[in-house]
Amino acid sequence: RGAEGAERIRGGPVSADAPLVAAGRAYADTIGPGERFYRLNLDDASSVYFSAVLQPPRGAEVGYGDGLEVEIMTKEGERCPNNPGRAGFGYDPVPLGAVAVRRLEEDAACQGAGVYFAKVTRTAAKDSDRGAWPVELLLQREPGLALGNAPATAPGVWPSASPTLPGSEPVVRPGGTGFNDARALGSGVWRDDLRPGQTRFYRVPLDWGQQLGLSAELADARMTRPYGSAPGGLTVALYSPYRGLIEDKAVAYGGKQAGVTLPKTAPVAYENRFSDTGQVRGVRLAGWYYIAVTLGAKVAEFTEDASPVPLTLRMAVTGGPARAPAYGESLSAAGFGVGAD
Repeated sequence: RGAEGAERIRGGPVSADAPLVAAGRAYADTIGPGERFYRLNLDDASSVYFSAVLQPPRGAEVGYGDGLEVEIMTKEGERCPNNPGRAGFGYDPVPLGAVAVRRLEEDAACQGAGVYFAKVTRTAAKDSDRGAWPVELLLQREPGLALGNAPATAPGVWPSASPTLPGSEPVVRPGGTGFNDARALGSGVWRDDLRPGQTRFYRVPLDWGQQLGLSAELADARMTRPYGSAPGGLTVALYSPYRGLIEDKAVAYGGKQAGVTLPKTAPVAYENRFSDTGQVRGVRLAGWYYIAVTLGAKVAEFTEDASPVPLTLRMAVTGGPARAPAYGESLSAAGFGVGAD
């Protein structure tokens, strides 16, 4: 589901026609294969995250080379460091999020205030669906630290053992259709149902110093034939508070019990942004983390239409909360954080 009150906008085919995207509000556009440009007026005192979430129609044809790329560039055409952000399709046309970053960093490019451009590129093979699809745009601003003494190196050792997940009785909690209506969850065991081709979204709050352990399990389905197999039939993806992909994993599903366990996240820490590992860089902010679970459309070839497949989620939030960094402005007012500052 798209964001309520999202402003309709039309990205320019070139930067000269780029409309303004302001921080803190959602925008709705459509994009076919090709590029769209948007104008950003950035300050010199905050990091920013420009996300694009592509929403393909159910049943659309996609291929492994298809996807989304987002980057922030200067008005002189120079790509900012840590760009672009990319996301690609697997077997199914699922909602797809990619993020471009302008990170505050001493002696780096793109630190000044002024006009920048965000470029969103959708790629699609000649045999893929080439229609214009909805895309939701969001510019989020992370304030700088109050004293200007931000840590500049990634953390060293952190607890990385396999997560210990709960075995309590499951509680029914239907998921949402996207980032905007994702169902809020916490530690525990949660029960939902999935139909072939469907993606459910959930969200969990992680404070500074906390880690998330997560698994998803599909139970036996009602079969229409003795055997079946859907490569990538169960996919689980974990997204950051700024809608950047942290980790995803897929397994085949043939109508019998199957499951995915994601590696336990690093503890949420400001300095994670300096890590060489993408999964660590993604947990740089306290806030709501998003989980997307997809049942592959191919599962419909060997299961009953009238009977959804039972899904179980097991979640464990551990550690912390640790002391928050000393931001110069309210982090929660910027849309991040857990509770009040």
